[in-house]
Amino acid sequence: MVLVIGTGGAGLRAAIELAEAGVDVLAVGKRPKGDAHTALAAGGINAALATMDPEDSWQQHAADTLKESYLLADPRTVRTVTQGAALGIDDLERYGMAFAREADGRISQRFFGAHKFRRTAFAGDYTGLEIQRTLIRRAEQLDVPVLDGVYITRLLVHDGAVFGAYGFDVANGTRYLIYADAVILAAGGHTRIWRRTSSRRDENTGDAFRLAVDAGARLRDAELVQFHPSGIIEPENAAGTLVSEAARGEGGVLRNALGERFMTRYDPERMELSTRDRVALASYTEIKEGRGTPKGGVWLDVSHLPRQTIMTRLPRVYQTLMDLQMLDITREPIEIAPTAHYSMGGVWVRPEDHSTDVRGLYAIGEASSGLHGANRLGGNSLIELLVFGRLTGQAAAAYSRALTSQPRSASAVARARAEIDDLLAANGPENVRALQRAIRNTMTEHAGVVRDEQGLRTGLEELSAVEKRMENVGVHPDIAGFQDLAHAFDLKGAALAARATLESALERRETRGCHNRSDYPDLDPALQVNLVWSPTTGITHESIPAIPEAIASLMEDVSTEGKLAE
Repeated sequence: MVLVIGTGGAGLRAAIELAEAGVDVLAVGKRPKGDAHTALAAGGINAALATMDPEDSWQQHAADTLKESYLLADPRTVRTVTQGAALGIDDLERYGMAFAREADGRISQRFFGAHKFRRTAFAGDYTGLEIQRTLIRRAEQLDVPVLDGVYITRLLVHDGAVFGAYGFDVANGTRYLIYADAVILAAGGHTRIWRRTSSRRDENTGDAFRLAVDAGARLRDAELVQFHPSGIIEPENAAGTLVSEAARGEGGVLRNALGERFMTRYDPERMELSTRDRVALASYTEIKEGRGTPKGGVWLDVSHLPRQTIMTRLPRVYQTLMDLQMLDITREPIEIAPTAHYSMGGVWVRPEDHSTDVRGLYAIGEASSGLHGANRLGGNSLIELLVFGRLTGQAAAAYSRALTSQPRSASAVARARAEIDDLLAANGPENVRALQRAIRNTMTEHAGVVRDEQGLRTGLEELSAVEKRMENVGVHPDIAGFQDLAHAFDLKGAALAARATLESALERRETRGCHNRSDYPDLDPALQVNLVWSPTTGITHESIPAIPEAIASLMEDVSTEGKLAE
């Protein structure tokens, strides 16, 4: 049996592959599968289908991806994804997904970010939601058992090989001991450890990173986090919710508290249609230099556009702001700030099958690393889920079939059980959610869009103080369920992910892609390496294989003018 942890797009695609191969599989998620993070992805999914631009090819897709990664992506991983992308789209079609199509039936593709050609397939502005629904439907056809609301707290490992996992039901506290030949970790990234994030409260808290590291795996490029320029500021429980970049694409204007259209200072040619990292940096700078709004943001104004344009081209933006703030964007500007959006680093995996340092353990999706480097090409995250969901499912199936025996460890199970017992008995004065907030404040202040040595060292000192306070938490399940226990484990994941991020950001003494060091403003060719982190060995520099000449020759600066970014 193979266990899949995480029921978003990556986890479900792997589970489907295993079920189609006739392997017993169980998929477990702490959130309802219909509301996984994948469902929030709006923009589209990349594949060089050449339906709109016949000259497109997987090689050009690979070249664009490597260029956008600031040369930190692994060329082998990039080749695997770009070459396998068309099959990923075929799989979705086979499962019944309704893509937007041209009049003659071809799958429609549009420009997205720094792509040379139109290669982003889509379904309205809810592509991720449609992919998630399609995968859920296929998993149900195959009778894949899916457990919602189960929080995995520890992977069970003996002699360097995984043999299962341990966890509990978030609603009633029932314990789960799951024995498995192999485990596929698809539990997301760590963007929830910032104060403003496009993730919901209980997702992307670094759980996947903690599970992997505790099992003996390592992390790669934890410091490389993409910040989206436009997340809302209020209400606090929804801070960071994205305002689609289509709002700028349709003619939205950015202003500071003085009423200045500040993009004239940062990119007078493209203004609000500049690249995501440049707009995020511009907004951050305005706020930091005291020209931000009283609540620490800038204004995004679409109220000058015709009401009909807003209602037809930006309906989700209109509805979101009305629902969350009772704000009518046809009349009033939106207060926004940069928001943590995507973990480009993650668990260290091998490029061919996403296996880890632990035998039988695989990581995919935002939990893994290798494809995006220092900047993600818009639309690549969704295709990555499908390609490596399929390949890792095949690898885990082969690994499971090859096992002749599987030693287990009673002491490993006992440790997992005791970890929960000890937390449930914890009755200290420290509040779990307050400590989570402290970590988010630290990361926002010292490891946000712009970092420097002093700030990162201060961040590490603050984190050490939080880790000390974590020894005295109180955990209090109540009649509503065991959410407080889940938050305690989220806190453990957040603390580990924060330490990996701060230490790696300190080590990367350069500015490259999403990683802006104000004290090292230039790119350093000597740091064209991946930074691999573990609590036992610290940080090592890992060299990146050379890019094949056939792909390197296609790499060029690609204009993003007039193109949507994710």
